[in-house]
Amino acid sequence: MCTHHENKNYSRRDFLTKTSLGMGALSMATILGPNSLLGKESSSASGLGNGGSLGSSHFPPKVKRVIYLFQSGAPSQLDLFDYKPLLKKMQGQNLPESIRGEQRLTGMSSGQASLPIAGTIFDFKQHGDSGAWMSDLMPHTSKIVDELCFIKSMYTEAINHDPAITFIQTGSQLPGRPSIGSWVSYGLGSDNKNLPEFVVLVTKDKYGQPLYSRLWGNGFLPSQHQGVQFRAGKDPVLYLNNPPGISEKSRREQLDQLQKLEKLNHDDIGDPEILARMAQYEMAFRMQTSVPEIMDTKDEPDYIYDMYGEDSRKPGTFAANCILARRLAERDVKFIQLYHQGWDQHGNLPNAIKVQCKDTDQATAALITDLKQRGMLEDTLVIWGGEFGRTNYSQGKLTADNFGRDHHPKCFTIFMAGAGIKKGITLGATDEFGYNVVQRPVHVHDFQATLMHLLGVDHERLTFKFQGRRYRLTDVHGSLVKEILA
Repeated sequence: MCTHHENKNYSRRDFLTKTSLGMGALSMATILGPNSLLGKESSSASGLGNGGSLGSSHFPPKVKRVIYLFQSGAPSQLDLFDYKPLLKKMQGQNLPESIRGEQRLTGMSSGQASLPIAGTIFDFKQHGDSGAWMSDLMPHTSKIVDELCFIKSMYTEAINHDPAITFIQTGSQLPGRPSIGSWVSYGLGSDNKNLPEFVVLVTKDKYGQPLYSRLWGNGFLPSQHQGVQFRAGKDPVLYLNNPPGISEKSRREQLDQLQKLEKLNHDDIGDPEILARMAQYEMAFRMQTSVPEIMDTKDEPDYIYDMYGEDSRKPGTFAANCILARRLAERDVKFIQLYHQGWDQHGNLPNAIKVQCKDTDQATAALITDLKQRGMLEDTLVIWGGEFGRTNYSQGKLTADNFGRDHHPKCFTIFMAGAGIKKGITLGATDEFGYNVVQRPVHVHDFQATLMHLLGVDHERLTFKFQGRRYRLTDVHGSLVKEILA
C-alpha cells in the first residue's frame, strides 16, 4: 500500500521498493501457473495452460498436443512420395536450363559439368481410397495413407542443413531464436505439472548432420521453456538424480531454503531468470519421480512391441522413442519432438535410404495407428518431414543402380495426421520434373502459422519483446494453410 500519496517527492525507487513483493508474486504466479496461488489445478480441457503467458488460447484449439517426427538431413521426396515418371524417361539427360532457371546450387554440385537427371529406381503405387502415391520403401506407412495429409509443395529459403533446420525449427536461419516447442510452452504452458511442456528425443547412435541443442532451445524466452532431452540409458535426464547420501527429504529441505534465498535475491534485483531457475528446480524435483515411470516401458504388452517393430525393444532407437512419445502424449506433454538423423544422401542414396526407411517406416505407422486405437489421434497432431528436399539430378556419378541427390530448397514433402487435419488428401504439386512448385506453394512460415492455429494460437499475437523489438515464431509473415484444416 502506498503511504506517500501526498508526498510530491515520492520517487520511482520508493515505488519499486514498496511494490516489489507484489510484483514478485505476480511473476511467480506466471511461472508456476495462473491458478497455483488459488490452490486449483489447471484445466487442460479448457485450454488453460499451467504457466502459459496467454492464460488461455486465442480460440478453441483443435490440437491438445503435438508429436513432431523430424527427419534430419532431408529425405528424398522423389524416392518416397513425389512420383515423377518423366525422370525415368529422361534418365541421364542434362536438366534443362528452362527448368532450373536462375536457382542457385550448392557448392557440392555447382562445379559439375552436367546435372544428369536421375529417376528413382524404386516402384511407386497408389494406395488407399485417397490414391496417394508412395514408393515401396515405406510399405507400412502406405497402409495408413487415408489417415495422412500430404503437403507436396513445401519450400524454404535455406539451401544448407544448419540454417534450414534452424529455420523450420525456430522461424529464423540465424541461431538464437526460440524453437517451436519453446513458443508453445511459453504461450500455452503445460497440462502436466510433473513433466516439462516440451520434451525432446533423439535417435541414439544415428549419425549425419550434427544436431545442436539450440534447435530445442528457448532463445530469448525464459529458460524454463527450453526443451528437455530424454536420453536412453541409466540417466534419462542429465543431473536429475540426487548425489549419493542425499535423500528425497533432505533435497526437499534444501530446495525450500534455496527458494527463500532466491526470493530475497529476486526482490533485490528483480531478474526474472531467478524465478525461472526456481521453477526449474521445482520441476526437476518432481521429475525425479515422473521420469523413471515414463522411461520404464516394461509394462508395454508384446503386441505393442510387435506393432512398432523389433527395434522398439532397443532403448534409444527411433521405434523405441515413438513408444516413449506415445507415453508422453498420454501424460499430456504438450510438444514432443523426435529427431532422427541420417537422411543426407549425397551419394549411395539407393542403399542408404533403404536403411533409413527400415528404421522409421514401421514405427511411424505404428505410432499413428496406436494413437488412433486409443482415441488420442482426435486431439494429437503427428508431423513427419525434414528441412528441405533433394534434387532431381544426380550429385556425382550416375549409374544404373546408384546415384546421390543434392539439397533442394524449392520443393519438398511433409505429411501430417490427426487432430484438425483433413484425412486422405494431398495439397500442392510440383512440375513434371519435380523441381519447382506449380500448385499451392506452402512456405515454412505458413506451416508454422498453421501449426500454431491448430493449437488455438494466433501466430501474429504470440510475441515476446526482446531488445526493443517484438518477435514471433513466424517473424514477419506466414499465412494459414486453410485447405488442410478439418
